[in-house]
Amino acid sequence: MIEFDGISFNELVSSHIMSALAHHDAQYSELPQDQVGNRVTRNCFMAAVARINGLPFFPKVAEFSDGALHTYCDPTVLTRGFFSPICITGDKLIVAIANPWSPIPEEYLAPRFPDLEIVKIVTLASEISRAIESVASNSGPSRSDLEAIDVEDQEDEIHDFDVTTDYTEPMAQLVATIMADAVKQRASDIHFKVEKEVFYYTFRVDGDLQPKVEIPMKLKDRLDAFLLNLMKLPTEIRSTAPGISGRFTISYFHRPIDIRYERHRTYRGYHATMRLLDKGHLNVTLGKGTLAFDEETLFELYKVMKVPAGIIVMSGPTGSGKSTTLNAILRELNRPEVNILTLENPVEDEVPGITHCDLKSPKEFKPMISSFMRSDPDIILMGEVRDIESAELAIEAAVTGHKVLTTIHTPRASQIIERFEQLGIERWKIAQTLKAACAQRLVKVLCPYCKEPQTGVDETNRRVFCLDDSWANTPVFTAKAGGCSECRQTGYSGRTAILEIIPITPKISDMLSKGEITPYELEVKIQEEGLLPNLRRSGLRLLRDGKTDLAAVSKVIDMTYSDD
Repeated sequence: MIEFDGISFNELVSSHIMSALAHHDAQYSELPQDQVGNRVTRNCFMAAVARINGLPFFPKVAEFSDGALHTYCDPTVLTRGFFSPICITGDKLIVAIANPWSPIPEEYLAPRFPDLEIVKIVTLASEISRAIESVASNSGPSRSDLEAIDVEDQEDEIHDFDVTTDYTEPMAQLVATIMADAVKQRASDIHFKVEKEVFYYTFRVDGDLQPKVEIPMKLKDRLDAFLLNLMKLPTEIRSTAPGISGRFTISYFHRPIDIRYERHRTYRGYHATMRLLDKGHLNVTLGKGTLAFDEETLFELYKVMKVPAGIIVMSGPTGSGKSTTLNAILRELNRPEVNILTLENPVEDEVPGITHCDLKSPKEFKPMISSFMRSDPDIILMGEVRDIESAELAIEAAVTGHKVLTTIHTPRASQIIERFEQLGIERWKIAQTLKAACAQRLVKVLCPYCKEPQTGVDETNRRVFCLDDSWANTPVFTAKAGGCSECRQTGYSGRTAILEIIPITPKISDMLSKGEITPYELEVKIQEEGLLPNLRRSGLRLLRDGKTDLAAVSKVIDMTYSDD
């Protein structure tokens, strides 16, 4: 049986889907059914489902959804049934579905639209969620909502916090509205900050903080206590702990979303940050979507994945997509004959066939890794190397013949070696076990509907960012000020990843061990050869292809020096 995007298909339907996939691509003919979720992209899978049923497949429908139709429907029923009415054309009601074998769409919609013929089209489950979200009445709390909250109100402890339901308790409704709006806007983080005369929240979307939304100062302690209550933490901890870490789960139209919470004390009050881990949109695939690397990068990445043992390290600042890429690599490496164990805090992407372990506290790290080593693993994913203990355990696992994937915080790939040294690992140990040093960034993508053409790069920017004179006449694009409705007035639409890879071959390993070459000299040598993916070159390629602008590239890559 195949399970895909939360939908289970019986044996007969699964066999037909496999036949359709093999017809599309011969490489799928030998693919086990339990590997479909890891190896087949959403678009390819749903196109096969549509083909079997003789229905058209539309990967994008949310933008065309008529909100008026949703006034006749319960969003909970639509979400559970994986369907959504899209529009009316003539005497026909166009309905997007993700499971053509389900009778629920017709049974539910026919009585509500008795005079219309129901015409079904197949789309992605995520598109149906977007269509429902696009007309959901969540656009942040109004000023009257905020002022109506009484600081003396009390609420019962909430165990399963559904942010798309209505609460009679004002503080619960406030937090639910803010979180639902954050999910709808595809925010990665929510910040609550107390300053001298203002208390506000803001979202981080596509790497940028959005405009602040003020909250009455009288609510700061009440909201603080409510969030701690969600995590079942005592409110007294606020006066005893300088930093508070926690987590809880919200439900957004029955889609679970993990919230990672971090709070620290400030001069005027506190600063709380909540990272949203939306598992409903985490089915990432190398070469697709955010990870649509160019052919050169994909080839080198696949080459790195073939290394039988050693450490593969992904570096970059917080929010650069390191964990997402490693999880996509795990999906590629996931096979029934391979035992993969992960140790994460928290588990961001649960992949069938992989054993995920959740690190509750830093004290658990060493005993968990020690237990891992006795559990016959082939591949180990360590969430992050942050101290001498985790670095030594990664080295030990690699020396004993395991493939280890992990992340570390460094600006450039070559600095991974120096960072291990700073943690106390000897250079020769690093050189022997490190097989690939990678650096990643996420670059904002221009909105295709409103991006504006520009004739070349002006002289000042050419000098600042070390661009040769050919860029004076190279056609480029820039974000439109104020954007458009399609990009929510930002000028950008999502982000794409770029990658830098430094493979540590046996020859390079020997040179590093003997001190014949420094990590920086290795980076320069590889850049001069120009054969391996490089952050600067990849960023300029996106600029030349019209996918981004100079402002977005220079924000995530240091462009003030040249590779030459």
